[in-house]
Amino acid sequence: MSGTKSSSINSLSKVRNIGIMAHIDAGKTTTTERVLFYTGKNYKIGEVHDGNTTMDWMQQEQERGITITSAATTCFWNDHKINIIDTPGHVDFTVEVERALRVLDGAVAVYCAVGAVQPQSETVWRQARKYNVPTIAFVNKMDRIGADFANVVSELRSKLEANAVPIQLPIGAEAEFSGIVDLIKMKAFSYNGEKGEEVVESEIPADLAEDAEFARTEMIDSLSEFSDEIAELYLEEQAIPEELIISVLREHTIKNEVVPVLCGTAFKNKGVQSLLDAVLAILPAPNELPDKEGLDPKKDEAVIVSANPKGPLVALVFKIMTDPYVGRITYARIYSGTLSKGDKVENFRNNKNEKVSRLLQMHANSQEDIKTAQAGDIVAIVGARFCTTGDTLSTKDFPCVLEEMTFPDTVISMVIEPKSSSEKDKLEVALKALSDEDPTFNISFNEETAQTLISGMGELHLEIIADRLIENSKSMQILVIHKFLS
Repeated sequence: MSGTKSSSINSLSKVRNIGIMAHIDAGKTTTTERVLFYTGKNYKIGEVHDGNTTMDWMQQEQERGITITSAATTCFWNDHKINIIDTPGHVDFTVEVERALRVLDGAVAVYCAVGAVQPQSETVWRQARKYNVPTIAFVNKMDRIGADFANVVSELRSKLEANAVPIQLPIGAEAEFSGIVDLIKMKAFSYNGEKGEEVVESEIPADLAEDAEFARTEMIDSLSEFSDEIAELYLEEQAIPEELIISVLREHTIKNEVVPVLCGTAFKNKGVQSLLDAVLAILPAPNELPDKEGLDPKKDEAVIVSANPKGPLVALVFKIMTDPYVGRITYARIYSGTLSKGDKVENFRNNKNEKVSRLLQMHANSQEDIKTAQAGDIVAIVGARFCTTGDTLSTKDFPCVLEEMTFPDTVISMVIEPKSSSEKDKLEVALKALSDEDPTFNISFNEETAQTLISGMGELHLEIIADRLIENSKSMQILVIHKFLS
């Protein structure tokens, strides 16, 4: 395991920018916690039911046991750097998924082995397709009563119209689930030790040999549609090299023509290391995706943005947050060039100049100061005062604006006001700060009733906003009138 980062473009091949997405209660955050443990980022596994997960750091997340805001972190696996954004599964916070997918190169979609494809699964799937994000599927909770791997694969095909190609088979199910069969290597893998840290390779159990052969044949048959070489070897009944299978699988996953399917149980510590291996083997590096197209606002001409650390700086702001100690934090994905502490950058949407006072690598709600970042990196900037979500940061020498993000209209509103009229200004400031962070949270004033309306994506969304107002402004008392308006 290595954390070394080269300044050359070749180092981009060792970078993965991925999101973890799912419907609520699929085990997405639990999966992410295991990823952080096995990669050595965390030395203790956090649990959702204990309220001590790393990525769900907000008080409201820990109290409710759900992910509310996307959280970013970086870890290392087999000499690769993996930038991860963990996203919410609840429909009210779908904007967090939207803006994360906008800046990611790949995604792991987590599905419950019992619940299979849920309505929110379909929503995040459409979002991933909107941005052409290559995706691998992880069927989680194989230890649960009613777990059915084949049913999940079937629903991926029927409900999502995905070309789901299982590359693993579960060994057992429910209480008997003990590991996986790798259909590429044709080996069995079990996960021993107190926390599943010892991965043991063995021969496929005799009672699964026939099923494994059949499943491998189906996998090869699916991939032969994309590869004449595989088709010829298959028809001639010759051995098909592992490297060829992975190469074809990778190429057509990146083209969004195939969705590899894996399985495991994150809570019982089985299958996550194999998932990490698949992220490296199948999902793309930043320089393996098509160049981005931007607009030179001065010339009104298209410009091409390539994933090259030595190119001109182009970065996209995808999230704004306010930290009580650090202040305003601007999250950005760097698509081209290099960004350093102290740099001055241009925002051509509002023609504002911004200074990078500090450059941070985030680990959920904790920060590590760094001096420089390059194409392919996801970073946080302190000092950018005028940015909003969707803004592009570039330079005077290379004016560029990338395609802006679009967000759904709000669907529900409620009245909010301070208990004391003397705190009206304080409430307005607090609401403005939350609105800057969340593009789907709007504030308006009803002239007829002289009341402040807040609007969002659902009742839970607005409840969380109210909770955060109370938490962030402990000296201010607010009155929430729970009359929801269409």
